[in-house]
Amino acid sequence: MEDLKDRCSRILLLAPLLLMSACTQAAFTAANLPTHLIEMAIEHDQVYGPESSQKLDIYVSANPKNKLMDVIVFFYGGRWTYGAKEDYRFVAATFVKEGFVVVIPDYRKYPQVRFPVFVEDGAKALAWVSDHIDEWHGNPARIHVIGHSAGAHIGALLAADPHYLADKGKHRSLVIHDFAGLAGPYAFTPDEPDLEDMFGPPTNYPNMQVPTFIDGTQPPMLLLYGDKDRVVKYANLQKLEQRIMQRGGCVRSRIYPDTDHTDLIGALSWWNRQRAPVVDDITKFFDSCH
Repeated sequence: MEDLKDRCSRILLLAPLLLMSACTQAAFTAANLPTHLIEMAIEHDQVYGPESSQKLDIYVSANPKNKLMDVIVFFYGGRWTYGAKEDYRFVAATFVKEGFVVVIPDYRKYPQVRFPVFVEDGAKALAWVSDHIDEWHGNPARIHVIGHSAGAHIGALLAADPHYLADKGKHRSLVIHDFAGLAGPYAFTPDEPDLEDMFGPPTNYPNMQVPTFIDGTQPPMLLLYGDKDRVVKYANLQKLEQRIMQRGGCVRSRIYPDTDHTDLIGALSWWNRQRAPVVDDITKFFDSCH
């Protein structure tokens, strides 16, 4: 029988895909507990819009250097329905240790809103970061977007479809330096009632599928996936990667053996970093196409 801690750590780190429970909260608490030993400054609940979910947290080294640092904006997953920025402090701590300023935004979710509102919130958050991150020693010219699962879908659409940032008065190429997606559902067709309601009607599906917008001008993309993933199909990565290659864009991909949907986000925590070298692969990717 699996140890309870192992069960919570492996299964419930995917908490945004599940209903909140005592065990779920314990898993996030355990993942985040060691981060309190890391010296970093945190600016909670910076407002990027008028709605209650339009807030973001900023993490930076407690002793920042004089030069501006690269910025990571991380969009968490949760089926566009669950999740909270506070639960992903462990992601911020991992990348702060690597020398980045890290921003984790909240965004509005279903059923309060439907597509494309959560993507528009992501654009609004990115525009805010572009305008203000230098106040926290971040370099607005080097903003790297990372997302997991539904968050990877949001981030990929922001990188692929320039209209989201244009609507906020920003040019995509000046805001998004590159994108790294972990197990993103980039090209799926909704086939469950809540997803059909979230993204429908069917005539609208092409607008939520990332390959629709690929024309070769997008920022470089890194697509990561675990071969044991049973939540998001591998075809999502294949379709997006093939379209980028056909259009002459820059794309890299890596498939991790014996790794599932949960392991990919767990690889950004102290629990599971050795299982899949996600952090190293992401940081090495930055600038590889520039």
